[in-house]
Amino acid sequence: MSEQNQKKHNLILENRKNLSLGGIDDVLGFNDEMVTLSGSCGILIVRGENLHISKLSLETGEVSLDGKIDGLIYSEDKKEKSGVFSRLFK
Repeated sequence: MSEQNQKKHNLILENRKNLSLGGIDDVLGFNDEMVTLSGSCGILIVRGENLHISKLSLETGEVSLDGKIDGLIYSEDKKEKSGVFSRLFK
């Protein structure tokens, strides 16, 4: 995808409790301690406690998370997109 066709990636973190994201293409996996997302800037892993997806609109690329946010990890590795399920079955 060319840079002009990519969704604009943005995030707003409020008091480590509310995270609003834009430019998200897919939710690759989630539980109450980790949410893995794919977006215009690669793979994003959100770690924390009591995480909950409060808003999800893949049409607009918007996702909102609630809970205690402990960390955000970006990866450019597009192979991880298909590797999520392969890691579950190792």
